[in-house]
Parts: sequence; C-alpha cells; structure tokens
Amino acid sequence: MTDEASTDCDDAVPDRVGILAGWGSFPVELAEHYRSHGAQVHVVAIKGHAAPELENLSDSLRWTGVLKIGAGLKYFESKSVRHVAFAGKVFKDRILYHGRGWIEHMPDFTCYRLLGSSFITRRTDGRDDTILNAIMEEYRRRGIEVLPITKTAKHLLASEGCLTQRRISRAQRRDIDFGWQIARQMGGLDIGQSITVKDQIVLGVEAIEGTDALVTRTATICPRGGFTLVKVAKPNQDMRFDVPTIGPQTIERLARAGGSAVAIEAGKTIVVELTKTVELANKLGISIVVQPAEASKSEIARDAAAATPKASCTDLIVANQRPSSSRTQVQSASSRAA
Repeated sequence: MTDEASTDCDDAVPDRVGILAGWGSFPVELAEHYRSHGAQVHVVAIKGHAAPELENLSDSLRWTGVLKIGAGLKYFESKSVRHVAFAGKVFKDRILYHGRGWIEHMPDFTCYRLLGSSFITRRTDGRDDTILNAIMEEYRRRGIEVLPITKTAKHLLASEGCLTQRRISRAQRRDIDFGWQIARQMGGLDIGQSITVKDQIVLGVEAIEGTDALVTRTATICPRGGFTLVKVAKPNQDMRFDVPTIGPQTIERLARAGGSAVAIEAGKTIVVELTKTVELANKLGISIVVQPAEASKSEIARDAAAATPKASCTDLIVANQRPSSSRTQVQSASSRAA
C-alpha cells in the first residue's frame, strides 16, 4: 500500500472533489458529507448502478457507462477536479457474464488499453485489485489523486464494540473467532470479503457474486438459520477502493435468510446509514459486533512473542548431554518456552 493510500487525516476535504459513483448509498452519504464541508462536488455516475438522488447533491453530474473509463476521466478534467473518491459497488458478474459480456457495455479506448490484458489477451488476471490498481494508476498519471476513505470521511468507518442491543452468544463468538482468519485468508487471495459460518463450519464463501448473494445462497444451505456473517478487510486493504461496507440492506437480507449476527472490522469497514442500520438490526434481532482491527491484534501477538523467553543454544546443548528421561523434560520445557 502506498503512503497516499494509508494517509490518516480526519475529514481533510478538498475544495473541489469528484466522486466516481457506483451502486448503493455510500456515494450519496459521501456527496452529502463533502457538501457539508463546503466542497464543490462533481460526480461521474455509473448507469445502472448510481442513485438518481446524486443529481441533487452535486454541482455537476454526468451519467456514463461502467466501462467508459476515459470519458469519466475527461469529465473530471473538464471540471478541474484533482481529487476523486471511488464509492459504491459495481456488479462485476453482470458486466462480465450476463448477455454478451463486457463488450456489450461498449468499453472506450482507455478501457481497452488499461484492461485489455485482463479481458482480451488474458496476460494478467481479472481480480478486483488488478483492475482497480490499473485504473487508479491512470488517474495518477493524469494528475488526479484517488482519495482514501480515511482521508476525507473517516467518520463513516465502524468503531470497535457491539453496535446493537442484542449481544452475541458464546456459540456466535466461537463462530466469529473460527471464521475470522479464514475470511482474512480469502481476502488476501482477493477472492471475496465475506463468509458465513455456523457451528464452526463454513457454509459459504463470497466470490464475484457479492455479499448479498452469498447471504441468500446460505439460506438454501442452512434453512434452520442462526448463522453468522463475517466480513473483513483484506490483510493489506487499500482504503481507496473496495472497502468492506454494510448497511440497512445487508441487515434486511441477513434477517430474511435467517442469519443472526454480523461481525465486521473496526476502522476498516464502512457502515452506511449508521442510525438506520442499527435501528433495523435491533428491530430484527440481529447482532452487529465490530472486532478490533487486525493490525492491532498482530501488534499484540508480536509484543507477546517478544516478551516470551526463548531457549538458547546453550540450553539445547545441555539438554542433549543429560540422561534421556531428563532430556525429554528439558526439551518439552524448551518447546513450551519457544
């Protein structure tokens, strides 16, 4: 992750800012936040994804196709925008595997140039990080900074603790602890952000279809319900794009599917419409628990390891010179110390 991506400056909103808006309420909340800080807001809204109310929350807006990357860049340049936020979901499965595929969306030349190696020649993979990093590099090359959420709207990120009236049970705690590292590994492979778990068994793993579809699919696997959704950031999450997000729709879908809890990561998960999300979860009996950020856990583990005495080479030599019964005891103690 670059220094730019890890910048941690609370709500440093530029005077003029752009939003590349996909699906969901995140772009709407971001536009409202930028306007409340007195910024000019210019939006490139993706057709079939972005919310119409963005038209009333922006100083200018252009609707464009999802693969019109060059057109979006030119629009921001025409408005003298030098800072842009990527916000909202893009339905990648619909773009690639519905109808005639991505060609149906009439990609422009810039899209072909940036993503042709993923979708035409197949010289590179089509993972989210691969695609989005290629797009961000083009923005950077043309003098436009892609803003991390931590720089301009840190308040949208979840804080540690239980957000709901209903606390998690012991069984749910076991499921969360069990699923957490598995979900992190899946995120590290850039496969997906979420898994569903019950009785310390993985019921489903998110891939290209997204979290909502994962939850719906889990309902068919576990019709008795009572499962937990675990949604985490990637181990080296770039906070400029693809940041884990939940909101009212997540809670509604989870309740319909029979889920009973959702676990997310503090400081690395966006909660849109926070008040509405929590009120809805309380009404539907869903627990929302925000786990400590993984980085903090790693630091604690490293500190603990550093404080644990290690067996020295001398200890091991002495152990090997002792009678076999004593040697077993010393080796066992050395193993425990290590």
